[in-house]
Amino acid sequence: MPIHHAVLSLLSHGPSYGYELKGAFEAAVGPQWGPLNIGHLYQILDRLSRDGMVSSQRHAQAVKPDRVMYEITDAGHAELRRWLDEASPRSGGFRDDFFLKVTAAARSGDADTVRTVLSQQRTYLMRELRNLDGLRRKAEDPVVALLLSAASRHVEADLSFVDDADRALLRTEGALPAPAVRQPRGLSATA
Repeated sequence: MPIHHAVLSLLSHGPSYGYELKGAFEAAVGPQWGPLNIGHLYQILDRLSRDGMVSSQRHAQAVKPDRVMYEITDAGHAELRRWLDEASPRSGGFRDDFFLKVTAAARSGDADTVRTVLSQQRTYLMRELRNLDGLRRKAEDPVVALLLSAASRHVEADLSFVDDADRALLRTEGALPAPAVRQPRGLSATA
């Protein structure tokens, strides 16, 4: 729940309301995360409230709907400390759409299919790397620049995997498996 913990972190600096938290989150993490959906943020705040991590108080406003102010609780501070004190495992594990795509392309036995998959991914990653580099150079906040640098390193690692796949599947004789031939149902190999 990294966004849950980010919200707790923001609230550890003092009470806040939804749209203020949205702006603070987006300013804190920079453009590579993308905008935070306000509906999703309110779902997070509701869950944190249910779990006793934050408390809320409704404040009437003359013209607009009531404003709900959220404040971190002692349990929220304890959860934030616990989260900060532990290492962060890779969030998606090693399950990855691109890896599955490489697997499918390799199992097709067709070098052109593998070449296309790798080429498309390499082009996408290079564009992403240029984009991140441009954002990092414009970043005024050193923490945002650091996060953009981390994102760039992840993209560089993905590019290294594309290179590894190219070497292993296209430049190694006999690396691509022959396409599997499926027997029609009801026929045996001895028929």
